[in-house]
Amino acid sequence: MQILEIEGFDAHCSAKGVTRDVSLFLLQGEPLAVGDFVMVHVGYAIQKMNAQEARSAWEVHDEMLAAEAGGA
Repeated sequence: MQILEIEGFDAHCSAKGVTRDVSLFLLQGEPLAVGDFVMVHVGYAIQKMNAQEARSAWEVHDEMLAAEAGGA
């Protein structure tokens, strides 16, 4: 997800038209700024990513969903 706003250890993030409030607590040692990309799991940012890594992760995710839909 891409960070839209940061307030303390909380961030408002967006991906594919969906917005979520995300905790940055687990990445408090990482320098994070608006516009950065993070991998989110159950409401927590768990990894900082660059734009290419984020794009690649979404491509893999979309491929998995397409394969699952095709096999159902």
